[in-house]
Amino acid sequence: MGNAELRSIHIHPVKAFRAVGLREAVVEPWGLAGDRRWALIDDGGKVVTQRQQPHLALAVAELVPGGGLRLSAPGRAPITVAVPRPGGTVTVDVFGTKVEGVPADDAAHAWCSAHAGADVRLVHMDEPGTRRPLDPDYALAGETVSFADGFPLLLTAHSSLDSLNSLIAEGDRADEGPLPMNRFRPNVVVDGTAAWAEDDWRRVAIGEVTFRVAKTCGRCVVTTTDQDTAERGKEPLRTLGRHRRFGGSLVFGQNLVPESTGTIRIGDPVTILE
Repeated sequence: MGNAELRSIHIHPVKAFRAVGLREAVVEPWGLAGDRRWALIDDGGKVVTQRQQPHLALAVAELVPGGGLRLSAPGRAPITVAVPRPGGTVTVDVFGTKVEGVPADDAAHAWCSAHAGADVRLVHMDEPGTRRPLDPDYALAGETVSFADGFPLLLTAHSSLDSLNSLIAEGDRADEGPLPMNRFRPNVVVDGTAAWAEDDWRRVAIGEVTFRVAKTCGRCVVTTTDQDTAERGKEPLRTLGRHRRFGGSLVFGQNLVPESTGTIRIGDPVTILE
C-alpha cells in the first residue's frame, strides 16, 4: 500500500455530460470544485441523466472564468452560459430528493433541448453549502452535496477495473471488453492498490485531504453506455451481477465525503487511514 497514488481526477460540470480530466482540483465540502453544480431537468423538474438520454455523453461542458460554462456537442455550435443571477429558483427532483436550483437563460435551455431532443432546462446550484443535505443514513450534521447522484466524490481503483475486465473477458460478452474507466464516471482514480481493496476502506487521505468512505457505489445502466459513442451494451452490469452483487446492488467504487478541504493533485499519495 505504500505506493498507492492518485492516478487521475475528473469533474462533470453538467451532470450527465462528458467528464473533464484535471491535473489538480480543489476539494470543497460538497465535492470537487466545478463538479455537478449544473444539471438538466425535464418539464416536471426531474433530473435528466444518461439513464434516459445516453447521448448526453457526447455533450461537453467546460468551465469558464466566473463559474459559467462553454457547452459544445457534435454538429452543434458552441454556446457560453453565464452563472444565472440570484433570483427565483425551481424545484429539482434528484431521484426523489427535492432541491432548489436557479434556471439558466433561455438560450441555454434551447441549446440543451436541441441536443437532448426533448424539452429540458439547465439549472445551477447556487448555494451548495445549504441546498441539498446528504442522506442522513450516511451523513454528519450539516454535510451537503451537489447534483451528484448521492455523495460528494466517487473513488475507483484501476486494479479493480483490471480485475473486472479479466472477468468480462471470461464471459459471454467478452467482445464488449476491456472497458475504460470513464464508464464509471469517477472523480478520483487510484493506482497501486490490490484489486477490490477499496471495499474495506473506512477513511482515506489523498495528499493532505482526508475523506470518510460513506458506502460502496451501486451501479446502473449508465455504465453500459460507451462514453465516446453513446451506444449501449450489456457490460459491465452482466459481469458485476455475477461477481459483485452485494444485497440488491452491483458494486464498483466507493463514495467519499470530505473531512477536510484543500487541493488534490495527480501523483498525490493515497493513504488508507482506517
